[in-house]
Amino acid sequence: MTKRINLRVHLPEWMNRLYPKAIWRMPTGEKTVYLTFDDGPIPTVTFAILDILKERGIKATFFCVGDNVVKHPEIFCQILEQGHAVGNHTHNHLHGMKTSNADYISNIQKAAQHINSRLFRPPYGLMKGKQYKTIINQYDIIMWDVISCDYDPDISPEKCFQNVVDFVRDGSIITFHDSIKSEKNVLTALPRVIDYLLSQGYSFRKITSQAPLPEKVKKPDEHFKQLQKSTEKIRKSA
Repeated sequence: MTKRINLRVHLPEWMNRLYPKAIWRMPTGEKTVYLTFDDGPIPTVTFAILDILKERGIKATFFCVGDNVVKHPEIFCQILEQGHAVGNHTHNHLHGMKTSNADYISNIQKAAQHINSRLFRPPYGLMKGKQYKTIINQYDIIMWDVISCDYDPDISPEKCFQNVVDFVRDGSIITFHDSIKSEKNVLTALPRVIDYLLSQGYSFRKITSQAPLPEKVKKPDEHFKQLQKSTEKIRKSA
């Protein structure tokens, strides 16, 4: 019996034509998958996800909203300290199709002042053609192969789990969210997904880029030192 494809969860191959140079999947031939988390960092949810990953020795990639990084530098610093990768998810979680080209690019640049990364993921997975053509010259655009739909209040943690395990394959880029509305689903489904995939012989990797950082982005050492200073101030005032 042929498995029915859920277009919300598993994107069909023709979707690649929208953004042909974006990265949708990274097969290795060795049953490797890539966990990604969008929209954070925020208290409670991001910390809980970090604990789940740390307990299992898993590295992942967090596509962060710049404004959340500014609000919660201590959480962002923790992501980096634990060896995870980070990516730019705009500063204010803008919808590319509803934002002018100039404002969209400017918002990405604003986030880049706080997120030193060559990785970018568009909120809602959508950009205008001109936005895409500008961004692809500066960033690796990371899309996804499987999305958990953890943000949907109408699905259960069990359905969230099934959304992933039913469609995962070698090279899948799996999307979860570290946000308030996804809290119940992601914190329940994520450990089950990881444990199941490990039992099936999958390994997990974070997404990295060897390309140079966009201009005007702080170098990693300088950026990390500033985050550590901000975090230390927060800890002393607590």
